[in-house]
Amino acid sequence: MTAADPVLVEIVAGTLAAIEMEVETAIGRTSRSPMIRDAHDFRAGIHDRQLRKLTGRSYSALVQPVVRDYPIDQMNVGDVFFHNDVYLSEGGIGHLPDLCVTVPVFAEGAVVAFIQAFGHHDDIGGAVPGSMPSAATSMFEEGLMVPPIKLWDRGVPNESALKIMTRNSRMPDSLAADLDAECSACLAGARRLGELFERYGVAAVEACFDAILSSSTEVYRTEILSQIPDGTYVWEDYAEHDGVDEPMLHRQRITLTMDSTAEVPLIIDFTGTGPQAKGPINHCGDYSDGNFLKKWLAPVLRNLAATPERMAELDVNEGVVPLIEMRFPEKGTLLTPVFPAPTNARTFVILRLLGVLAGVLAKATGGRMPADQETIRYTGVYGTDADGESYLMREVLGGGSGGRYYADGEDTIHVVPDSRNLPTEFTEGRFPLRIEALGLALDSGGPGRYRGGCGYEKHIRVLRDAHFMSIADRSILACWGVKGGKAGRPFQITVDPGGPDEHEVDALADAEPLTAGTVVRVRTTGGGGWGDPLERPVEEVLQDIAWLKVSVEGARRDYGVVVDGEGDADLTATDALRAEMRSQRTGEEPFFDRGPGYATLSGGAAFNEFDVL
Repeated sequence: MTAADPVLVEIVAGTLAAIEMEVETAIGRTSRSPMIRDAHDFRAGIHDRQLRKLTGRSYSALVQPVVRDYPIDQMNVGDVFFHNDVYLSEGGIGHLPDLCVTVPVFAEGAVVAFIQAFGHHDDIGGAVPGSMPSAATSMFEEGLMVPPIKLWDRGVPNESALKIMTRNSRMPDSLAADLDAECSACLAGARRLGELFERYGVAAVEACFDAILSSSTEVYRTEILSQIPDGTYVWEDYAEHDGVDEPMLHRQRITLTMDSTAEVPLIIDFTGTGPQAKGPINHCGDYSDGNFLKKWLAPVLRNLAATPERMAELDVNEGVVPLIEMRFPEKGTLLTPVFPAPTNARTFVILRLLGVLAGVLAKATGGRMPADQETIRYTGVYGTDADGESYLMREVLGGGSGGRYYADGEDTIHVVPDSRNLPTEFTEGRFPLRIEALGLALDSGGPGRYRGGCGYEKHIRVLRDAHFMSIADRSILACWGVKGGKAGRPFQITVDPGGPDEHEVDALADAEPLTAGTVVRVRTTGGGGWGDPLERPVEEVLQDIAWLKVSVEGARRDYGVVVDGEGDADLTATDALRAEMRSQRTGEEPFFDRGPGYATLSGGAAFNEFDVL
């Protein structure tokens, strides 16, 4: 093995980050669909020829399924590989709208790396617009499944394959443009990375790859995992519905074992996770020994860094993989579904796993983790415009993040880096819709010493008859609070709010009819609170009121802060109310607060055995 020059290591690391950003920028500037171009629901990744992920700004799919079906020594310059088949993706693709392109990088006549991009596309066929039928019971209802294929051969696109894919889409022009943007951007990234190898030589650059990954392994072992006391800890959380059965607790459990003396110190065992659902909330996580899931979950570990600034510096690349062992239950669970179990709403499981890991780590560390968050859900409107053309406006709105042991949660964050809500001007210019309000959902953040972040509140008026769709969780169950913090407000869709036809829409809905002129109000989840809300300083509560994050009523109800008619705190009344609220507490409260919705699905229990330290 060639020793890595430390200066060159920094150059290579910076170049990888720049290439990744260049690929993403090119896709964002040349794609066509709102989901890719405007919402930015995609990401790029760079992998070496050992299929190790080198970049860590965001997660990405895997190269393993491509190499499995197309040996490296048979690849050519200008080849582009494509796949979206969930069950043949080794766990890297979660649902069919996530389309993945992979380009090999050549140097000295051989493949030395891979550039990859994958993102959520507007429509890939299936039973409903957007390819996410909420009541699907089979993958065959969810759209076109494409195993790894060679989409470009030596720089020449496979027009037949492109015709098949676009023919199956309700948005063929957007899909064709997006695929062209992604393929072209990855090919450009491959050329750029090839220049790095030409400049410094294959052996020197690959030595830098080894050094980058080894450094990540050492940092996570010494700085992060060392914060977890040796022992075994158990916690579980739930998705609330699958679109087919009545709402119930779909269980996801983690048993975490930390052994600082072991070569692989962290074991994450999913035994106890519930059976696969009839509906589309399953996730194929057990392939490639959980390689994808390790990199998906590892960012949660960064919360154990010594300072927030240090946390922000840490990337997650393949260097975390040797530190984690994953153990999966037998086939037939939410994490080990059997084909053709549907998966289009797999975010209900894969996002919940982030919270389950955060929860079990909170138990292990006495609360040194953020409270819960749910920062992705799909909402949209579809119909025909004034010209008789079909349209689909779909949005991946964020929500509030959980309060932390040192700060409030963030408002309206998105789990995908750089993703965002659709600009009002764009929405109104392209679709027969009017955005009448966009702001923070009042009182949505979970009360706590450190408040949970607020979710969105968005009002959409349809100007022509249309249909509304939603793929969302946390409409019954809420984002949990921790260490005395309270749960945030759940997700809510209301049609005609304040009007004669006001009614709630289920969080899983494919085709809620809307007549022209109707308003739909979307409120996304608030993050859970951290710590006792009665310990929150009065001045911070008043600031929340001024910033329209907490109402005057919420300040009294949740924080025991009494506000007079002038907008100032009545300190005497506040002290008395807080003393009364403390006196009404009975016994030791659980470490986690799941909110009132949990009792609805648990048969009346407010918490379970795992919620107590």
